[in-house]
Amino acid sequence: MGEEHQVSSSYWLETAPDGHHPALDGDLDVDVAVIGAGIAGLSTAWELTRAGRSVAVLEAGRVAAGVTGHTTAKVTALHTLVYDKLRRTRGPEGARLYARSQSEAIGHAARIAEELGVDCEWETRSAYTYARDPGRVAELRAETEAAAEAGLPASFVTETGLPFPVAGAVEVTGQAQFHPRKYLLALAADLVERGGRIFEDTTVLGLDEGEPCRLSTATGATVRARDVVVATHYPIFDRALLFARLSTRRELVVAGTIPADQDPDGMFITPDEDTRSVRTAPLEGDRRLLIVTGEHFTPGTSDPRARLERLTAWATGHFPDLEVTHRWATQDTEPTDTVPMVGPLHPGARHAYVATGFGGWGMTGGIMAGRLLTAQITGEECEWSGLYDPRRLKTAVREAPALLKTQAKVAGHFVGDRLRPSPPVESLPPGEGAVVRADGHRVAVYRDEDGGFHAVSARCTHLGCLVDFNAAERAWECPCHGSRFDTDGKVIQGPATKPLEQRDL
Repeated sequence: MGEEHQVSSSYWLETAPDGHHPALDGDLDVDVAVIGAGIAGLSTAWELTRAGRSVAVLEAGRVAAGVTGHTTAKVTALHTLVYDKLRRTRGPEGARLYARSQSEAIGHAARIAEELGVDCEWETRSAYTYARDPGRVAELRAETEAAAEAGLPASFVTETGLPFPVAGAVEVTGQAQFHPRKYLLALAADLVERGGRIFEDTTVLGLDEGEPCRLSTATGATVRARDVVVATHYPIFDRALLFARLSTRRELVVAGTIPADQDPDGMFITPDEDTRSVRTAPLEGDRRLLIVTGEHFTPGTSDPRARLERLTAWATGHFPDLEVTHRWATQDTEPTDTVPMVGPLHPGARHAYVATGFGGWGMTGGIMAGRLLTAQITGEECEWSGLYDPRRLKTAVREAPALLKTQAKVAGHFVGDRLRPSPPVESLPPGEGAVVRADGHRVAVYRDEDGGFHAVSARCTHLGCLVDFNAAERAWECPCHGSRFDTDGKVIQGPATKPLEQRDL
């Protein structure tokens, strides 16, 4: 398999110093336990520590190395085409609250970076949502009007810095981009310096919402906390039917160097062409890093190698001097009713909170969530609490077709994937994997480069859907809720918390 068809590590993970935190090895009592050390979890923990709470962050992997470590890291309130829809579904006030909450997150992050003195490559840029199809101009004009009405500095333009013509674009000035891992490692260091604690390689398995709440971990340790925040990107607990209101998509990223004078000078995205997102990042000398994202798909439903080839061809076709250095993938969780879910975990929750459904805009969303959850835990008022409340029902009902479509896909995979034909194990070439039938069971088999077989149960340990193989990343993926596992069954990404069971062939 050619290197151009394989995913490598993220640029952000390669270029930021790697801090290390111990695993939790004994029981612990704190005011607040935060599950997940991505931008939402660390932002929440940092804010709470500043508010005088004792905080412990519990991370199954490494700090800022999951979804946040693979983002494109646009810090913007322009989220493709959202404001015209919000104006219609939540009213002008809902759109205004969304714009203000996301915009304030940008300014807050800038102040934190300055206060901590972290060089996180913060750059102010305009953000654009563009289309090349003249048939979408009316849609872009409506979005411009709605974004401006919501309070953003938005305008409709027909000229951009992209190396091809566009039919039109929404431009919002004064947005930003940064190095997410450098920012979050500084946040984590400051959190620890102020008495907060971070535990890596600590998987949370259970939550008892008593007083205090109790978290059980894979190591056998128990954490007792007055309040618990579930910030695991996709919630590991489903106590408000959140799983029915979330869908997961995976997206590929191609990055490499271009001459600095070819920088398009902005952050760009189009909903067309299976999404294309473009931005750059600073490098030393006279070059910049070009980052192109697109080709989204549901985990476990597509061979990403052809998609990676298409995305690479698009990037090199429009930027001929691009020297590709990195290929990676990112994962996003979409709410069926447009707005992230940040607040109480379920209708009866008194001390359990959740942050999820950022829909690809987790930088501003995660920072916003940190401030919102801290306000709720400390008893302060926040005017957009209602907008993001996970317990909302009216909008879920209003946008029921999206919810039903999501559940129909899950049901289709749960039943249909069990009817797939089973290839013979001996036919697997090195570097490939497939789900086969053995002794009446579905087994996920990977053949390594030396010809050895690795066999695990094909049933996802989350809710039992069958996984499929992602050859570009050499991982088993669940199409129902996005759980991902390595070739030996270890959890890479939740909501699953337990590995795939080992099987003998």
